[in-house]
Amino acid sequence: MADEVKRVLISQEQLKRRIQELGKQLSQDYAGRNLLLLGVLKGAVVFLVDLARAIDLPLQMDFMAVSSYGASTQSSGVVRILKDLDAAVDGRDILVVEDIIDTGLTLRYILENLAMRNPASVKVCALLVKEKSRPEGIKADYVGFQIPDEFVVGYGLDYAELYRNLPYIGVLES
Repeated sequence: MADEVKRVLISQEQLKRRIQELGKQLSQDYAGRNLLLLGVLKGAVVFLVDLARAIDLPLQMDFMAVSSYGASTQSSGVVRILKDLDAAVDGRDILVVEDIIDTGLTLRYILENLAMRNPASVKVCALLVKEKSRPEGIKADYVGFQIPDEFVVGYGLDYAELYRNLPYIGVLES
């Protein structure tokens, strides 16, 4: 599997170090608040678990499964909710935990959906943000790494449900 990765973009050590930094910042920013980490399945699971362990606060977790890719390397442009939240979020401080922000289409859909549920606040923490333009207002409040506009796998990110278990972020061979 690793021989199909053209190059390592972000090493396991870089990931670990940056997630610890994000956890420290989030612990400060959300001190005394009612924090809910909202993981976007499936890609954000690995990141969310490591991030939660790096946050030194009581918190809860919930998940949404949303898809715009299918088995392709490009967004289909159609966003579908595959799994919704288990609990109500009104009055909660929500931190949407994303693996990657690419076109911004999926994130915009999630943010619009959450806004209708009366949360106290909604912010976004993305492990990866691609260096490209997005629709107005689509950004991450907390960013792990800015990356070039390449298709990446590993550390939760997949191609056709494979490569999620790589301990680093890599660029897949064409």
